[in-house]
Amino acid sequence: MTAPSRSRVRVRYAETDQMGVVYYANYFVWFEVARTDLLRSAGWSYRAMEAEGFSLPVIEAHCGYRESAKYDDDIDIQARGALLTPVRVRFEYDVVRAADSAVLATGHTVHAVLDRTGRPCRLPERARKLFEAAQ
Repeated sequence: MTAPSRSRVRVRYAETDQMGVVYYANYFVWFEVARTDLLRSAGWSYRAMEAEGFSLPVIEAHCGYRESAKYDDDIDIQARGALLTPVRVRFEYDVVRAADSAVLATGHTVHAVLDRTGRPCRLPERARKLFEAAQ
């Protein structure tokens, strides 16, 4: 498992319903923000990955909701990654309200590793090392 990264977002009005509570699907958007930041902090951006001919489509996603995030809350999304197999990666997330450290949601996504033709392939060695170094 990689060392966790932390991404901060402030809940925008457009992310909430009429009651000021965050719409459930936005948590998955925040997972993507955190996953992208985690990879970037480890030296491998999505842009570089795609330029090298790799993609990581989501093949499984889960979010467990504990408390509601609300308009104008500062939210920290913590992300960690692990290599499940040579062709699958799992990221785990914790969504935490900064003001009181309440865990609002936890979740994970599983990603296949695909080449330019859309076929499963192994992560390049430098990317594998990102996940293996922290194990």
